[in-house]
Amino acid sequence: MQPMIIILKDGTDSAQGKSQVLSNISACQAVAEAIRTTLGPRGMDKLIVDNRGKATISNDGATILKLLEVIHPAARTLVDIAKSQDAEVGDGTTSVVLLTGELLKNARTFIEDGMHPTIIIRAIRKATALAIKKIKEIAVNVKADDAKEHRALLEKCAQTTLSSKLIARQREFFSKMVVDAVLMLDELLPLNMIGIKKVTGGSLEESRIVAGVAFKKTFSYAGFEMQQKKLLKPQIALLNIELELKAERDNAEIRLDNVTEYQKIVDAEWSILYNKLDKLHKAGVKVVLSKLPIGDVATQYFADRDMFCAGRVQEDDLRRTQKACGGAIITTVENLEDQSQQVLGTCEVFEEMQIGSERYNLFSGCPKAKTATMILRGGAEQFIDEVERSLHDAIMIVRRAVKNDSIVAGGGAIEMALSRTLRDYSRTVPGKEQLIIAAYAKSFEVIPRQLCENAGFDATNILNKLRQKHTENNIWFGVDILHEDVTDNLAAAVWEPAVVKINAITAASEAACLILSVDETIKVPKSSAEPSNAAKAMNMD
Repeated sequence: MQPMIIILKDGTDSAQGKSQVLSNISACQAVAEAIRTTLGPRGMDKLIVDNRGKATISNDGATILKLLEVIHPAARTLVDIAKSQDAEVGDGTTSVVLLTGELLKNARTFIEDGMHPTIIIRAIRKATALAIKKIKEIAVNVKADDAKEHRALLEKCAQTTLSSKLIARQREFFSKMVVDAVLMLDELLPLNMIGIKKVTGGSLEESRIVAGVAFKKTFSYAGFEMQQKKLLKPQIALLNIELELKAERDNAEIRLDNVTEYQKIVDAEWSILYNKLDKLHKAGVKVVLSKLPIGDVATQYFADRDMFCAGRVQEDDLRRTQKACGGAIITTVENLEDQSQQVLGTCEVFEEMQIGSERYNLFSGCPKAKTATMILRGGAEQFIDEVERSLHDAIMIVRRAVKNDSIVAGGGAIEMALSRTLRDYSRTVPGKEQLIIAAYAKSFEVIPRQLCENAGFDATNILNKLRQKHTENNIWFGVDILHEDVTDNLAAAVWEPAVVKINAITAASEAACLILSVDETIKVPKSSAEPSNAAKAMNMD
């Protein structure tokens, strides 16, 4: 008789075989089901309340999955691909999860029939390569020579993204704002150089973009109201220096034997502070921004000399000001007059302005304006948060479109074109692969079908019309949400960068292959903490 060998820790949970693959597929389908209704212009929103009671309203796939806190190990793969799609491209997060869910759903029947997962994975990889090749073949390259045409392309891509968001009605207004912001950046298009500030109150149309930097007025001392609130062509000093009298350290002890020595210490502190302030004034500085606090003495000093100051400025705001206005963040004011050309920044106009209930410092007409700030207005806080997420997606899409000028039609058009191509190809392949590639082709239809269902249309009817149009080689026909019909979405300017679709299909296929290739899950039990010796001694265990 064979002895029983135990190699795993007691309490380890292990599941393997066909049932485990099917269980993982079911978990992924449950995740896809959770965000299925958020797809497209008529997609619904989800209201998610976290464990601290904070409510979030969103229809962005990545945001919802992040907040859902999925704990199933296989289903977490879907959360990860949604995050990667969001980080890489910015949009298409719901599509990528739906596509993965549909691929797995169609693979399920083959697994149940006893087909080996490796055969399915091989066919999926083959079909993915074909689909990506087809996208590259049919993608339309829009010439970027004409600046006007290029801008129109970018705006249409932004509008397509925003059409499925809460701010769909204001998409023309916001798409112009997004394109302006992206075109203000340098050729690397760094995302952190677009600042987004939120001010509750007012209407969405009161949102504005500043070609430069804007940030909320920082904490200020008495004397601040006497300072100049508008300056033309000011010299700007960016500091990492404290301009206030420092309190003694805790438990500091200074032994003095007469009052004059104490007075000397006090005078030395004051003279150090005034010495710094004098140097800033003599260097011709008009605006002083510091990461560290600026005290009441310094505030009053600057006010008397028609200078403006702001302390405790956030680091990212200070960095963006440096990028826009030039100069450097300095840690000492020694030799400031000699180096003023190198270390001081400037702008055309600096002003402090009331926006809603907040006061903002605005730097406009910056010589090196490679940064932009959007100031968003709106009613509820959750609403402005969702507007910010929507604009983030649009900014990412426009960045992609600037770098890659090839586009495809949205609204399910490209998915139907790929579905037809793969279906035709599957008929030329013998054996089991034929069935799998045909199932893969069918999976693409989930996008137009879901667009129809979310809009309340008859999905079967619209899909039949689309199949007929694509058979006649009208490759850009997709769902027309406005008229409950099909239309040429390339002509209707429903455009998406081709890279978004390539990324989504690659990520969905990789995730599906990963989940199908897992046939065993081993769950190690959580180790219970050993009681300490002191606890044992006190009989607390």
